[in-house]
Amino acid sequence: MQQNPTQHNSTQYISTRGGSEPLSYVDALLEGLAPDGGLSVPATMPHVDAETLERWRALIYPQLATEVLALFATDIPREQLARMTAAAYASFPSEVVPLRALDGGLTLVGLSEGPTLAFKDMAMQFLGQALEYALERTGSVLNVLGATSGDTGSAAEHALRGKERISVFMLSPRGRMSAFQRAQMFSLDDANIHNIAIDGVFDDCQNLVKQLAGDVDFKRAQQLGAVNSINLARITAQVVYYFWAWLRATDAGGPAEVSFTVPSGNFGNILSGLYAKQMGLPVRRLVLATNENNVLDEFFRTGVYRPRSAAETLATSSPSMDISKASNLERFVFELFGRDPRRVVESWALLEEQGFFDVASEQPRFADEFGLVSGTSTHADRIETIRSVHAATGEVIDPHTADGVKVAREHVEPGVPMLVLETAKPQKFAETIREALGIELEYSPELRAMLEAPQRVTDMPNDPDALRVFIEAAALKGGTVREITAGAP
Repeated sequence: MQQNPTQHNSTQYISTRGGSEPLSYVDALLEGLAPDGGLSVPATMPHVDAETLERWRALIYPQLATEVLALFATDIPREQLARMTAAAYASFPSEVVPLRALDGGLTLVGLSEGPTLAFKDMAMQFLGQALEYALERTGSVLNVLGATSGDTGSAAEHALRGKERISVFMLSPRGRMSAFQRAQMFSLDDANIHNIAIDGVFDDCQNLVKQLAGDVDFKRAQQLGAVNSINLARITAQVVYYFWAWLRATDAGGPAEVSFTVPSGNFGNILSGLYAKQMGLPVRRLVLATNENNVLDEFFRTGVYRPRSAAETLATSSPSMDISKASNLERFVFELFGRDPRRVVESWALLEEQGFFDVASEQPRFADEFGLVSGTSTHADRIETIRSVHAATGEVIDPHTADGVKVAREHVEPGVPMLVLETAKPQKFAETIREALGIELEYSPELRAMLEAPQRVTDMPNDPDALRVFIEAAALKGGTVREITAGAP
């Protein structure tokens, strides 16, 4: 049964694999990966009716974030939640998420106004507030273990730097990020930030995180948590800007459907859009855009999920999407299977055994029931799209956003606004912009200082034992994860 936003029922979180006890919101965000290896999902999805949507039109972004997140974080007092959202978005411009018209009837949803110039800030700044709240209330500490293909790491580190109760261990694939992305992470000299460059690709980094998080004894002994896109707080915080964009792209008196195009690697951002749709937001299509590492496009076109090996994962000019194994896809498959954890476990067992699983018989439901369609963009597409958008509007878009624009153009429908989610500012990918437009982007004095600052990073082989030793030596101490979650408010 769906919840009405006027009710004050407690929203609980269960595992996609069915082997864990229900958790509160705070417990789930501290837990990260569930003990059974699954991901936390709402036991029942909150519902927002048309009357509530219209009432939300007058709200500024932090107020809207409070309303939406209050439906998920029922164990956090509303006044405290309002303080957290206000603090999370205090450093953003007043509009927080501006909408800008592009050529061809597209609208760009500006998600890159935060401290690291990437959409990850939208959720990560809230997550930093939520973690600090939970840990201060329990007198506990947390060692965050994460993996990044580019933007998650810097957004997490800038949200959590200097926090006394949190240490961050961020894995990145050596040599696979842009120079700007490396500088944003490696120039930080805060004692609680540990950058680790792994000899491999992003999927290797992600596998290391899953291995250590799946070792329950090690996880509890070292108080490990997660901030990458599997973290529940990030998924729910991202739901907010789908509501915000819909409210600004439609007129009062709807409901009017809109479509969203989302550049996607780990399936977290577009999953948040799916949750918004399931909550009652009038969304027609959720268009997933991939780069040459188009495992997700293949899945949504054919129903076959076949992740590629590290050797087969290409290094592209949209590096944050150079991902072959999408962590959040499990949450979609859970919904696809009617929330039957047994079928999820069987599918992931097949994935381990034969390298793929096949749900082709369910594939028509992807678009018909969930509104999900997809497409692929290449380097040549990115360059041409950056050029065409700049020629038509003067806007300079980053290569990931260009992937989104290219695929969005293939799915525009008459009378249905198409909103493209911006991924990052173009300054983060100067080489590609130079190739496309032949221009040098301007950098503020602060950004130039960051690019020129000394960098601090530890190189490490793709070895879980080496990572364990490093974390054991540097982790904050004080209680276990179970003790943290047991005492959470």
